[in-house]
Amino acid sequence: MSDINTAVVEGSGKSLVVTLPRFTVRVVSGPDAGLTATSVDGRLLVGTAEGALLRLTDRTVSRYHLDFEATANGLLVRDLGSTNGTMLGNAAVHEIAVTREIELDVGKTRVRLEFESEKASLKTRADPRFGKLIGESAAMKLVFAALEKAAPTTAPVLITGESGTGKELAARAIHDASPRASQPFEFVDCGGLPATLIESELFGHEQGSFPGATAEREGAFERAEGGTLFLDEVGELPLELQPKLLRALSSGEVRRVGGKRTRTVDVRIVAASNRDLRRLVNSGQFRADLYYRMAVIQVHMPPLRERLEDLPLLVRALLDVIAEDRGLSAHIEPDAQLIETLSRHGWPGNVRELRNYLEQLVILRTSPDLNEAPGSDTQANGPAQGSGSAIWGAPFIAELPANLLEAFLALEKLPLRRAKAQLLERFERHYVTRLLETTGGNVAEAARHAGVDRVTLFRTIRRYGLRSQGP
Repeated sequence: MSDINTAVVEGSGKSLVVTLPRFTVRVVSGPDAGLTATSVDGRLLVGTAEGALLRLTDRTVSRYHLDFEATANGLLVRDLGSTNGTMLGNAAVHEIAVTREIELDVGKTRVRLEFESEKASLKTRADPRFGKLIGESAAMKLVFAALEKAAPTTAPVLITGESGTGKELAARAIHDASPRASQPFEFVDCGGLPATLIESELFGHEQGSFPGATAEREGAFERAEGGTLFLDEVGELPLELQPKLLRALSSGEVRRVGGKRTRTVDVRIVAASNRDLRRLVNSGQFRADLYYRMAVIQVHMPPLRERLEDLPLLVRALLDVIAEDRGLSAHIEPDAQLIETLSRHGWPGNVRELRNYLEQLVILRTSPDLNEAPGSDTQANGPAQGSGSAIWGAPFIAELPANLLEAFLALEKLPLRRAKAQLLERFERHYVTRLLETTGGNVAEAARHAGVDRVTLFRTIRRYGLRSQGP
């Protein structure tokens, strides 16, 4: 049995129970001495903001100062970019895991973390899948429990987590399990569009409203009518656009760029960010009132390094998906040695990096260097990184078009890392060029064929200096 101060999965059958430490944070000195708060579902926030479980009046404490979160590895304590910091004795705390009681200084206030003898518990499904998310670890069972609670409601959901952890899959799982499943699921990458285009993408525009607006266009809010609007990397939304998004969320009404009338929309908002929006609120880069509106329900996607026990299940599932997506008949059986090798890697690119590693393994029939796998934040060369930035893929080398096969043979004299990177880049350029030719330069249609969103395809087109037309 794991330590009492960690999250663990217990039980069997159709449903399981995730047991969590129950803990209290007590103010032992400062303006709010004697004030206490007890964790809810393994989490507790300390700060002066309205949503803080332990809400303080100390002016030296930030709105979102300190966060406690129960995980399978212990209780994580995070300073949220506070103005005056968090101190454990003489040491500044950024993020630490603890399994015992401690005292911390936040501003002019001292708080004590105390573990309760009785643990908290959350019921969740035994099924290792929720939508396209996969996992049997305590970390993923907590995610599944949160998604199950969120799905039937219309409340806004904020999904946080590092790049590559599956935030878009979580958003789609919420939509597919909701009463809105038969209605549109619309995606907007707030970090992948120029600031000048984001407003038009969200709210639409009227003909002639700005140079290049040759026709009226519906925005994402209108396109998502009756369904779900997923705002990816919402933390990248320019500050000047945040009040307009807040008005749309508050009133259910939008106005197109250059438009004179408002339109009522029925849209459920699911947002995601790989940055902690509370830190952005503290630094003035994100509006506190918009954060309150969007974070009614919060779901945190754990990094792969914190759920390595899911590797066998993930690898098998990803290999099946890769074989289907790339039209491959050959199959690689993940043996114990492969899983052991993968478990020793830190996976800075998370599940996206794991998929890219396995894709190379299947297609190139060689074990890639884990320090150079596409999708890894440590990669020095190769296709551009970022959410959905690479759309390469091919059958086995023997089936490549003649010009690419010649390129492959010419690369044999290069070091392996550079050869792999250049081969993948050449294939991606060839793939996108042919796709644009097939669709007459229509990016929306090309994106549907490629199985990616338009923003991802636009990035690739810009990166290689290709030409397109249409939406």
